[in-house]
Amino acid sequence: MYSTLLLELTGHVATITLNRPEKRNAISAVMIAELQTALDEIEKSHVRVAILTGAGKAFCSGMDLEMLAAMAQQSPSENQEDSRRMAKLFRRIWSFPRPLIAAVNGPALAGGCGIAMLCDFTLAVPEAKFGYTEVKIGFLPAIVSVFLMRQIGEKRARDLLLTGRIIEAAEAKEMGLINEIVPAEKLLARSNELAEVLISSSPASLSRAKRLLTSAAAATVDADLERAVMENARIRCTPDFKEGLASFLEKRKPVWQGKPE
Repeated sequence: MYSTLLLELTGHVATITLNRPEKRNAISAVMIAELQTALDEIEKSHVRVAILTGAGKAFCSGMDLEMLAAMAQQSPSENQEDSRRMAKLFRRIWSFPRPLIAAVNGPALAGGCGIAMLCDFTLAVPEAKFGYTEVKIGFLPAIVSVFLMRQIGEKRARDLLLTGRIIEAAEAKEMGLINEIVPAEKLLARSNELAEVLISSSPASLSRAKRLLTSAAAATVDADLERAVMENARIRCTPDFKEGLASFLEKRKPVWQGKPE
């Protein structure tokens, strides 16, 4: 049923494994759609906790190169639709009614970092790396910024989003991006242990608590996401985005033409 992920339901726990190891589990349009379908399937099932992890050595390296390349050829309306699909996925993860645990088995970058930090709990191996690298290629971390500032505060969000730097797991934990650092051989066992702790609580209480945590901010988040979608779509039409993307694909330094606005 799924081509970019695996979904396993065992008792009250579901495990979603991003399954494009040859692409470092990069996000494609198909993966976005399949993640939405998997979350729908979990919500309709008896499952009470879901674990999200990656196959191979990476959790998720961000957007697929082919998807990035296609962006430079899309119309403004196509770019808006594309941006809105990612915004809907992020919002779905943020507001999902069952507890979500990210078991970060390797690098989580750009959109992959967004997926990891949007889960209720984020566990990571010591070797994991995190970062929002969009500005390095003339892109914009617009959609993730809506959630990141709420999670770690504006000053730290500015640091990560404006520098595009990649941080180690220890700094990510100190910033509040992740909850725990766990040895690789114990990552899934610890994730399932946490899942069992959550399962021992009232399922009605957990879902209501999650709704309480998101409902107060929902209207503001939705308005901010709409602005982010438009900014995300607009920057794709700029010369700097096309140059940044070309330089990234050609593995050379970009020659920026844009000016501060």
